[in-house]
Amino acid sequence: MKLHQLRPAKGATHKDKRLGRGEASGHGGTSTKGNKGQQARTGYKSKMAHEGGQMPIQRRLPKRGFKNPHRVEYAVFNLGQIEQLSAKYDLQEVSVENLYVNGLIKKSEKVKILANGDLKTKLVFKVDAVSEKAKTAIEAVGGTVEIVK
Repeated sequence: MKLHQLRPAKGATHKDKRLGRGEASGHGGTSTKGNKGQQARTGYKSKMAHEGGQMPIQRRLPKRGFKNPHRVEYAVFNLGQIEQLSAKYDLQEVSVENLYVNGLIKKSEKVKILANGDLKTKLVFKVDAVSEKAKTAIEAVGGTVEIVK
């Protein structure tokens, strides 16, 4: 240890100036807050997204598009994925219940099967929706498809 390596303990020194401690602080009587107004007062907290009376950005921007309230969201599985999952989880039947039990979907999700990839295993499908290509590919292997409502 040499004299030029000495440093004060962490927390022992203060670099920031203490605001609101008079003229000698170097920040004047208003403590860098300007004169009067809401922001100069103690206890001031601005609301999130408040723009000081200016028209807020979400009201300045135009609305775009359309949200369909009747849209149905599906958890999508391709035939290639189903082939891997049937091997991994030893599935004979691909149903909403089986997929939920194995932690692949949430309880309220609907399942749709698409035709991307190859299916080699004969499986029974009990799902909410199937594409036409996927249905023909499943039936070509000897599997069955049942649409559950």
